[in-house]
Amino acid sequence: MTPRSTGLICAIAAVTIFSMQDGISKHLGSAYPPIFITMIRYWAFAGFALALASRSAGGVKGAANANRLWLQIARGALLAVQIVISIFSFSRVGLAASHTIFAAAPLVVACLSVPFLGEKVGWRRWTAIGIGFVGILLIVNPLNATFDAKIIIPMVATLMFGVYSVMTRLASRTDTSDTAFFYTGVAGAVTITFVGPFYWTHITPTDWLWMLVLCITGMSGHYLLIRAFNLLDAVVVQPMSYIQSVLVCLMGVFVFGDVMTANMILGVAIVIAAGIFTIWREARLGRAAPPAIDLPGTP
Repeated sequence: MTPRSTGLICAIAAVTIFSMQDGISKHLGSAYPPIFITMIRYWAFAGFALALASRSAGGVKGAANANRLWLQIARGALLAVQIVISIFSFSRVGLAASHTIFAAAPLVVACLSVPFLGEKVGWRRWTAIGIGFVGILLIVNPLNATFDAKIIIPMVATLMFGVYSVMTRLASRTDTSDTAFFYTGVAGAVTITFVGPFYWTHITPTDWLWMLVLCITGMSGHYLLIRAFNLLDAVVVQPMSYIQSVLVCLMGVFVFGDVMTANMILGVAIVIAAGIFTIWREARLGRAAPPAIDLPGTP
């Protein structure tokens, strides 16, 4: 196969694995504290980050050598908290409803890049962002008499992921992707370990098996995604995250009994279209995000 074909297969396999990971997270998050689940996931993820760092040119010491140390630590800690909220959202709001909101992440990043990164957003991207948020309004449906305030949970998670992504872009101006990945895993693991042990819970042997699968999917998914970014441009890989949204929504409906209403389907279609245009436009103007190796809820 050509490098492009291999990269596309790796990207599709990665988002498929991450979809499975979200389904397992919902299963475990419905029975155990999300903070505890996140801590176990992060211990495995940190081990994976350390293993990759040890194989890099500069070793662990080189990967840990950050020019913006506190920014790297802060973004790693923020993502860990975002993962906790995402798992809580899966268990309380549902997979389908959560991912329809998560689909707006690129639009949030585009908005935040103006005040925090000094980027200029033209009228085409502002139009796409506006249309995307119309899609969000369709999903949320605030005028419905049965409006559920719990939809705020995935909205908070999406906003947090947008801030994390902007911090990642800012850090990428002075630090390498190896350093960013190292602190994503290690700083996140250290942060969640300060709190997670207080939520330690007895887990059945069967669910320990699911926890093991959860950790394996995280590591294998990240490995495949890294391979994809090594073989393809970011603008080709990043829209693949929408395949994850579609797969997770299907899993939510057919496995967990979530309900996708007509307004949610139309809304998420609008959001995905606007998000793909925003990513494409950023790449065209030379402001595409650096190869990011995190998607909402992936570590």
